[in-house]
Amino acid sequence: MIRRTDKGDLSAYVPKKDLEEPIVEIERESIWGGWVKLKNGWIFDLPEMETEPRLPITVNARKRGGED
Repeated sequence: MIRRTDKGDLSAYVPKKDLEEPIVEIERESIWGGWVKLKNGWIFDLPEMETEPRLPITVNARKRGGED
């Protein structure tokens, strides 16, 4: 799940790990169709979106690298 915090920053929640981390780096300004890097170092590829969705939104993102 991707959401905007009270401070206006983006964060990601990973339910299988019960983990919420701030998004610290993004590949594209709109984030959709690119990768995002979480504060803990994990990188996720996000799906393409035709239009900018309202947040929060649940997405199927793929984690890069080895499984933790």
